[in-house]
Amino acid sequence: MPVVFVAASKLPTPFATFTMHGFLEQATGREHVVLSLGDIADGQPVLGRLHSECLTGDALFSQRCDCGSQLEAALQAIAREGRGVLLYLRQEGRGIGLLNKIRAYKLQDGGADTVEANERLGFAADQRDYAICLPMLEHLGVKSLRLMTNNPRKVKALTDMNIAVAERVPLHTGQNPHNRLYLATKADKLGHMMGNQHQGEVPQA
Repeated sequence: MPVVFVAASKLPTPFATFTMHGFLEQATGREHVVLSLGDIADGQPVLGRLHSECLTGDALFSQRCDCGSQLEAALQAIAREGRGVLLYLRQEGRGIGLLNKIRAYKLQDGGADTVEANERLGFAADQRDYAICLPMLEHLGVKSLRLMTNNPRKVKALTDMNIAVAERVPLHTGQNPHNRLYLATKADKLGHMMGNQHQGEVPQA
């Protein structure tokens, strides 16, 4: 799945001034972005995150998920360290797209959990493809990550691509009454390492 570099520019944010790298996924036309800070091509493990697009959480302040809080926390952590990388992947709704995500939300309003909703729409629980990360990381010279994630699938995907994961950095943030069952489902059905507070909280259909 070829992904090609297009251009880079500065991106000032409240946390730091990042370099924004734009990439085009040729097979789908999706446009992905990487934010980098400091020297990330020196061969040392880089603090980083693979963050899948979540319009509702990242831009519209939704409390149905923890995505927006995780994005902000990751950028803050990179800024504090003065060095790091965040891959912003256009794989909305764990790969099902925005409109199907809204359909899934409607099913969740009726009692389905996040996995059941995707499956009722004919999708896998998680359809994201992390192979697109490899050409982006190679372009930036990143060979090893201290990965900010609760998702073991991301760790496996990177190691399968010979990107070393020197450390998994937990990213527990954004919990609220509206996403308690969502987070529990990610722990119980998708294997996310959410901490003791979510283990065993089985959502009710």
